[in-house]
Amino acid sequence: MIRVRCLFCEIEIRSSAPVIAPVFAFQGWSAVYLTHSGLIFIRHSLISGLNRVSLSHQFQESGEKPTSYMAQTIKLIYQTAKVRLGFLIMACALAGIAVSPGNELSSWQVLVLGLAVLVSSSVSGAFNQLYERDLDARMKRTRGRAFVTGKLRANWYWLTVLTVLLIASLVAAALATNVAAAIYIFLGAFTYGIVYTVWLKTRAWMNIVIGGLAGSFAVMAGAAATEATLAPAPLILAMVLFLWTPPHFWALAFACKKDYAAAGVPMLPVVASEALSTGTILAHAIVLVVLSLLPVWYGMSWIYFIGALSGGAFFVYASVRLYLEPSVSLAWRTFAASIVQLGLLLTAAILDHVLLA
Repeated sequence: MIRVRCLFCEIEIRSSAPVIAPVFAFQGWSAVYLTHSGLIFIRHSLISGLNRVSLSHQFQESGEKPTSYMAQTIKLIYQTAKVRLGFLIMACALAGIAVSPGNELSSWQVLVLGLAVLVSSSVSGAFNQLYERDLDARMKRTRGRAFVTGKLRANWYWLTVLTVLLIASLVAAALATNVAAAIYIFLGAFTYGIVYTVWLKTRAWMNIVIGGLAGSFAVMAGAAATEATLAPAPLILAMVLFLWTPPHFWALAFACKKDYAAAGVPMLPVVASEALSTGTILAHAIVLVVLSLLPVWYGMSWIYFIGALSGGAFFVYASVRLYLEPSVSLAWRTFAASIVQLGLLLTAAILDHVLLA
C-alpha cells in the first residue's frame, strides 16, 4: 500500500505489485513509484508542479486493483464542497430567471450565470467544512468529513483557492449578465459562509433563519440578470426560499438532536420543546406552500401550479405527521419531503418557462 501526503490531501493506493522504490516529483507529477510490474504515476489533480511531497509507504500484497488518485480526489472535493447542494442553489437561480418577466437571456448567459452560482455555492460549502472541522469532529453525522479525518489537510492554500474561485465566479457573472446579479451571488456565499457559519451557528437558534437568505439571494441573482429584481414573482419565490430553509434544517436537527446538543449548536429542536419545534416546522411549511402558489397570478402557468401544489402537499403532509407523532424517523421523512417539495417547485418553474413561455 502506498500513502501519498501532499499539501491538500492524503490518498492511499493499493497495488498487487510490491513497491521497489519511490521516485520523486517531476514536471507536475506528484509522485512516481517503481514496482515489479512497472511504474505507478500519481498526478496531483489540483495544482501541478508541487515539490513538497512527503511519502510513507509500506509493502503489502493485495489482489485489489490500483485505486485512481484523481477519482478519489474528485470525490473528496465533491463531498467537501457540497456540490449537490450547489446544484440546488443553481436551480434556485435558474428558477429566478424563469419566473421573472424581464429581458430574455441567451443560452450562454444562462449557462455562465448557473455555473457562477454553482461555483460560489460550492466555495461557501467547502469553507463551511474547513471552518467547522473541530465542530464536525464532535458530531457523529459529520466526523467522517475529509477535513476532520485529515484526508484533506486544512491550511491556507484552501483559503487561497476558494477565494480565487469565488472571485472568478463573480467576475464571470458580472461580465455575462450584470453587476447586480454578481452582487446577489456574493451575498448568498457571504451569508452562508460567514454570517451563518462563522457568526451565528453556535451562538443563536435563529442561525438558519438568517442563513436561509442564501437561497433567496440565488433567486434574486436570476431575477437581477433579467433586470426584473422588483417583479412580484421572483420576490415571492425568494420569500419561499427564505421560509423553506429553516424547516428543512430543523427537521434534520430534530433527527440529529443529540449530535447538535453534544456539539453545542443551538438549533431550534435542541433549545425548544418537541411540540414547539415541530409546530414551527409545520407553520413554516404551510405558509411557504401557500406563498409558492401565488406566482400563478403573475404569469406562471399550469406546469408550475402542479409542481408547486403536489410538492407542497407532500411537504405539509410530512410536517403534519411529524407534529402529531414526533420521532426521528418522521423527522428524516420530513427532511426528505422538503427536498422533494423544493425540487418539484424549481423544476416546474423552469419547465413552465421553457415549454410555455
